Amino acid sequence: MKRMIKKIRNCKIVMGMILISIFLFWNCQKIEYTSIENPAYLRVFNSLNFPDISGNSLIDTLPYLCMLINPVFDGKGLPVTAEIVGDFLGKRAKYAPPFPQQIGVSTTRENPEYPGKETVLVGPVLNGFDLSSWAQVPAKRHRVVFMYRPKNDVPFFELDSDLRKNIAAITEVNLEAGEVYTLQIIFDDFIKRSKKIILRQETFHKQVFSDSLVYVNFYNYTADNFLEAPISLKFPNGKKKRHLFEEGIESNMDIYLSLMKGLDFIYFNSSYNIPKPSVIIRNAMLPNPSYEWKYFYTLNRNINSNQDNPFVSFPMWVSKNDNGIATDLWQRFYFLQPNLQSKPQNHPFNEYGDWNREFTGGPYIDSKGKFAIINCLLNGPAIFTGKDNEYHLGYNLPNLLINIHSGRDNPKSFTSVNTFEIINGEVYLLSMQRKFAPPIY
Repeated sequence: MKRMIKKIRNCKIVMGMILISIFLFWNCQKIEYTSIENPAYLRVFNSLNFPDISGNSLIDTLPYLCMLINPVFDGKGLPVTAEIVGDFLGKRAKYAPPFPQQIGVSTTRENPEYPGKETVLVGPVLNGFDLSSWAQVPAKRHRVVFMYRPKNDVPFFELDSDLRKNIAAITEVNLEAGEVYTLQIIFDDFIKRSKKIILRQETFHKQVFSDSLVYVNFYNYTADNFLEAPISLKFPNGKKKRHLFEEGIESNMDIYLSLMKGLDFIYFNSSYNIPKPSVIIRNAMLPNPSYEWKYFYTLNRNINSNQDNPFVSFPMWVSKNDNGIATDLWQRFYFLQPNLQSKPQNHPFNEYGDWNREFTGGPYIDSKGKFAIINCLLNGPAIFTGKDNEYHLGYNLPNLLINIHSGRDNPKSFTSVNTFEIINGEVYLLSMQRKFAPPIY
């Protein structure tokens, strides 16, 4: 009897070891990727960003998309497969950081960009820039198709046939080996709701940039007739105007830069329905008069060209008290229609508003597209002054300086290379950074 019990125990142990081996085999298999020889690098955004208003939903389809590169269609004209698939493409994020931040942390299928969450081969480090937010794709001529799809968790090719027939936009692009591209679908005309695809060939990885300068360039991809469109298609009745880009800006704008110092803040809370998070900056100052309302750039709206706009720069160290390791510098960009000022800052607009106001909006003076502001501060909170519910009308985005633990310094400040895209009342920021030393503890 004892011998039989011992055999049974040994059998259980052996079976357990077999099951563990099978489990480890299936869970420790190496994922094999098909290598791409001499690839191009591609990043894709869904920039169909009309506001979620009933008037818009009545005249257009929900901009939830699937990107197909080199699709194959059946005899009924329905796509059945594709060489590259970027599914579940939802509304893009306002800030696209230098590295993929969605992988491993997201709980939804929705993807704010391609590759984004997709597990695909990505770009290397080129000239010190991390290209892991760009997918490797074959260098050749491609047919790119954006398809409408319902907002659910069903993969595109598993959808019913009547849900796989609506094309949002289609084009052909030529991608060259070793080149870096940003592709997006945008509105061509906001009233007609026509769409188009823009492919921009990037050059930041080919340029010689100083480690002590921050570089930026700007694009205005706003659709035709957005500025002229009825306000009812831009934001609903009773909504407070949070920033001066919401109604659109003029097609030609001069940009001025003010560099600010001071990141000592407290969170601002109010009984009113104010934006979250909101802060009051307690020590903001202008550290150098040479960078107060400094002419910086002239921006022209252009949705008909794939040209790469030039970068301009500003220094990281502007104060005589800077220690060369870390700084609390932040940035404010002013957009002003040309010829509206006789001398610096002498213009007819106000950069503040009152959140208590009951009418649609909130600014003391409505700029009607002739004046707007971007704040690059902390991680992009709304800025209040502490005077009742007075707030700043800037579009709020993260700081262009990266403050992080590197080496033995915590924090240490690093510069970045950045692209601002203004599209139909919104501002999007793409940041590229160079590699820096890991922390030493």
